[in-house]
Amino acid sequence: MIPIFFQQSNAKGIDFNLELLFEKLDSWLDGLVQLVPNLIVALLLVTIGYFISKFVGRVVNRIISSRDRKNLGEMLGRLVKWTLLISFIAIGVTIVLPSLSPGDLIAGLGISSVAIGFAFKDILQNWLAGLLLLINQPFEIGDQISVNGLEGTVSKIETRATIIITYAGVKIVVPNSEIYTSALKVNTANELIRSQYDVGIGYGDSIEDAVKILKDKVTSIEGVDQSKEVQVLPWGLDASWVTLRVRWWTKSDKASVINIQSKVIQTIKQALDGARIDMPYDTYVHLIHDQTEEGDGDRSRQREGWPLDVE
Repeated sequence: MIPIFFQQSNAKGIDFNLELLFEKLDSWLDGLVQLVPNLIVALLLVTIGYFISKFVGRVVNRIISSRDRKNLGEMLGRLVKWTLLISFIAIGVTIVLPSLSPGDLIAGLGISSVAIGFAFKDILQNWLAGLLLLINQPFEIGDQISVNGLEGTVSKIETRATIIITYAGVKIVVPNSEIYTSALKVNTANELIRSQYDVGIGYGDSIEDAVKILKDKVTSIEGVDQSKEVQVLPWGLDASWVTLRVRWWTKSDKASVINIQSKVIQTIKQALDGARIDMPYDTYVHLIHDQTEEGDGDRSRQREGWPLDVE
């Protein structure tokens, strides 16, 4: 109800009702004085609650971080801290306004949370995806991953996104929901990874000799893992060469894979050259139609592209 401080007089004017104004101010002041104790208690409670929530958040962070889950500890620590702080603030509000019941406050918060959820859908989705990534831990900080054509080393997992540093040093911020809902390849999930390279040899060369030479030479390369066998497999009979597939194992990080593959290719070339084993180019046969023959145009006598017999 809006107080009326002005009244219309009989002399066609408006009189200021000073007495009514003082009465209203006095009632407001009385109400404020009555609320002062409750307000002091509420402020004290919120202040104490702030330090308690901050302390509990730090404890949760330290406990989880001590288990090599630093990012998860930071996220859960902040979650516990703000949950407790909001709870203390809600209790303080009910102390200041006794007419406001906790049920009404919770109902109001529920409606507000729905509205906030719709307004910040993407943010909440990324936050939840980040929490699930940290709990399930499909990859760790320092792992090299590939997702949606983006590849690099995981630098940090934040509440909204995961930071990836590409092999060229470019920083990429990938939303957590995109990582959680997409096919993810963790290149460094295992200590070792297998690589392969196809090489062709001539049909006139010995497959057995080529296999033995390549296997011995690739095995001797520094950086190729010795606990797993190097394989050289006949893989295809192509138009111009016999394909051999060379397989070897190295450490799974990208630098090791690339550097060792470069050495393997160089070793293959030198080994086959040294053994005088041919690595042929594409061979093409061109049939040229001779249009000077007597039988040209007669399909029963015409020989497509082949020259006349020479006696």
